[in-house]
Amino acid sequence: MITVLLVDDQAMVRSGLRAILEAENDIRVVGEAADGAQALELTRRLRPEVVVMDLRMPVLDGVEATRRLAADPDLRTSRILVLTTYDDDELVFGALRAGAGGFLLKDAEPEDLVNGIRVLATGEALLAPTITRRLVEAFVARPEPAIGPLSMVEPLTDREREVVALVGMGLSNQEIAARFTISPATARTHVSRAMGKIGARDRAQVVVFAYESGLVVPARRQG
Repeated sequence: MITVLLVDDQAMVRSGLRAILEAENDIRVVGEAADGAQALELTRRLRPEVVVMDLRMPVLDGVEATRRLAADPDLRTSRILVLTTYDDDELVFGALRAGAGGFLLKDAEPEDLVNGIRVLATGEALLAPTITRRLVEAFVARPEPAIGPLSMVEPLTDREREVVALVGMGLSNQEIAARFTISPATARTHVSRAMGKIGARDRAQVVVFAYESGLVVPARRQG
């Protein structure tokens, strides 16, 4: 049974999400929070496998709540699924950087929410490559000081840098394995080792790292 905590400042939204999830026989909603501060308290007390997190909330927003949850070693088994809208680019990027395991648009189909929760519960990241790429590109294209890519990628071997770049482009372990003619298990090992070296909690943070470090260059900057 997958346990879920719903975090949204609108009671009607929480009720709708609960109705969708409680229709599934393998998902149980164990609690609801109306802001990020409540989310922290309830996550620490209830230890849900998945926290469905809104971003724009009073008291403590979803990005900061995500950062604090992800930084707590006792809560590493609680995965965070961000619910967002298209106009929340910067907030979504901040949430992914802070440790969210993935995100869904608020107008996604109910089955997408259910499947997303199941994906995160298995330990995988929930990433829609085209949307993730658009969000990251929009953020890193801003005229802000760039992080020095050399210092960021220095701990990685050449192969690990290639693997991180491919993860950033949205490729799965199977697709990476096919690209290098290696087994999926070997590809997974490369990804895991790279994640350990860069301090990434999951593949979502690998995507962010790939763009910030320059291993993947946003399309709008090419040519």
